[in-house]
Amino acid sequence: MKYSTHIANPDVILIGSGVMSANLGALLKRLEPRLSLQVYEVTEDLAQESSNGWNNAGTGHAGICELSYTPKREADGTVNVRKVIEIFEQFEQSKQFWSYAVASGMAENPREFINPVPHLSFVHGSEQVDFLKARYTGMAAHHFFRSMEYSTDRATIGRWAPLLVEGRAEMPIAATKMDAGTDVNFGNISAKLFAWLARQEGCGIASNHRVVDLKKAGAGWDVSIKDLATNEIRHNKAKFVFVGAGGGSLHLLQKSGIAESKGLGGFPIGGQWLVCDKPELVQRHRAKVYGQALDAAPTMAVPHLDTRVLDGKKTLLFGPFAAWTTKFLHRKGSWTDLPFSIKPDNFATLIKIGIHNIPLVRYLIQQGTQSMANRMEVLHIFYPNAKAEDWKLIDAGIRVQAIKKTDGEAGIVHYGTEVITNPERTISALLGASPGASVSVNIVLEVIKMCFPQLLQSPEGKARMKAMIPTYDVDIKLPQNAAYFEEVHHKANQTLQLV
Repeated sequence: MKYSTHIANPDVILIGSGVMSANLGALLKRLEPRLSLQVYEVTEDLAQESSNGWNNAGTGHAGICELSYTPKREADGTVNVRKVIEIFEQFEQSKQFWSYAVASGMAENPREFINPVPHLSFVHGSEQVDFLKARYTGMAAHHFFRSMEYSTDRATIGRWAPLLVEGRAEMPIAATKMDAGTDVNFGNISAKLFAWLARQEGCGIASNHRVVDLKKAGAGWDVSIKDLATNEIRHNKAKFVFVGAGGGSLHLLQKSGIAESKGLGGFPIGGQWLVCDKPELVQRHRAKVYGQALDAAPTMAVPHLDTRVLDGKKTLLFGPFAAWTTKFLHRKGSWTDLPFSIKPDNFATLIKIGIHNIPLVRYLIQQGTQSMANRMEVLHIFYPNAKAEDWKLIDAGIRVQAIKKTDGEAGIVHYGTEVITNPERTISALLGASPGASVSVNIVLEVIKMCFPQLLQSPEGKARMKAMIPTYDVDIKLPQNAAYFEEVHHKANQTLQLV
């Protein structure tokens, strides 16, 4: 849906119409209905870049199946599961807010954006089987993961996900499964929240508008916007700006001139999926299955075989495969994005990245030159009987890996999402890649705490936040809060039709 409404000098300008801006805008407007907001989006329709259903795996990242959260065993043979517990808790906040949105009429038909899909971890080889058993032991001891199952039995794993065992040679295999996993269409929930925002007083949304400049203006910001239909440049002022523009965030941060942008660079990695629409295969696989990381691959490229539910239709996706690109955005990017992002203050950082990440560079070259046969070899690790004629290759979204100076040396943000905020707390920008969409509510909640603390200080503000995210002020990781977690978890799942 296209939008073209404008609010002059709003309190908040949101750049980008992905899931981060959608959740932040909706939360702010619910917390303080008198706030005015303006959204600018470069594409004609909303949430068409990273949040679009075809541009990501749609995994409701909750730490259940993603082995990259627990990459190795400790010296005593145990696996540290603190990160998976943290991610699970953060995704619960997303589910709680989305269930509130459904219950309050902000978003209808939850099955259009979230569906129950079991999450499996799958490994092969004796060493990895032992690792998965240790991981399961650590996770199943926590109340978040009490329903997790573990098996090395082929018949059991075959019942969970038949494609994993058919045609597989004799070797040790293992899997864990939780039925509480989800498949999420982040573009759909974003569009629903923006549609609600568009109906609220003091809210404007303008698609097909590109923000081309950001300049400090007193205590706020002067934002320059180009109408892509007319090429007209307009200006707007706001007290606070959120840059949730995906790959476009880096350029805008550089234009803002804030000290926190100095030395930042970006390295774009394109994504590709193998897609299967063959009904007899799609119906036999109902799971998201994550495996072991490939050598030198960024953690966002850990392979997985996924059930996807998009526009009411089930599909199988496998990947992701990386692709070389210099664009920062999939639909509205330019081949000049990468070279134009190189500045005197980040040049040395980028050179260091190239020197210290030779395996990553080699991996990207290999990915960019591989054939369909090479991709099928990777798929056969998950589905030995897969046939090339049943699968097609499609382009997916682009993830710009943030590159920053860390302790004086170059560092690349392989995983997760970072928010950069200036000391005056008048601008925040999102950097990084998946799985930020899943924990987007937690991320923007931190933005609100930092930049809009006054909205949470009054009893009324606290009550409004508590209604939207019941556990925002409760540490549900603690054993003494297990019963409360179960209560809130079950209520959210019922409202989202996940039970």
